[in-house]
Amino acid sequence: MLGGWLTVRSQDRHWRRDHQRQWRDIRLATYSEYLSALREFVAYVLQPTAQVVAVPRPVQPYDLMPFFDAQGSAYRERLEASKTAVRLVSGGPDVVHACNAMVRHARLLASDRASHDIGSVPPARFQDLWSAERQFMRAARAELGLASDFEVGGGPRPDHVDEAGPAPKSPPAACDHDRPGPASRRPTTFGAKTSRRT
Repeated sequence: MLGGWLTVRSQDRHWRRDHQRQWRDIRLATYSEYLSALREFVAYVLQPTAQVVAVPRPVQPYDLMPFFDAQGSAYRERLEASKTAVRLVSGGPDVVHACNAMVRHARLLASDRASHDIGSVPPARFQDLWSAERQFMRAARAELGLASDFEVGGGPRPDHVDEAGPAPKSPPAACDHDRPGPASRRPTTFGAKTSRRT
């Protein structure tokens, strides 16, 4: 009886590990697809020939809603589908909230393109979008069990100092840390850790 119980327990552990590994692979593929879809959407929006029309939303928050021609609609539909897939497979709210923020900022960027040339789009739009992307990356890496306490964007961790002194932040990382805003003052929770971003 003891031998049978140990065998069943071992098989159960193997099954749980395999199950977790499968979900990890599914989530990694889904998050990668979502990031690719968002990048392609933004790349289309920034094309000089992009046809974008912004219409006020008829309900709150009454912001501008971007509409596209047939080519742009394909990018928008892929982004929306990949966003839905993220919400379907995500294991926690942090990834979903970060995903929603990225899509919201991408839509705002597209709405600005309806009335601005590429060179006159407010820089804050890009800063908000890339900051939201870094939030998504941190949340996704934490959910997948990967290191998430380093500087996403190519720069060092904020507390890292080598013999030559602190290394300069990458431009995206500097934008994320130096620009004040509600996102930078809000505590961010990943699993059991809570950190205050400055």
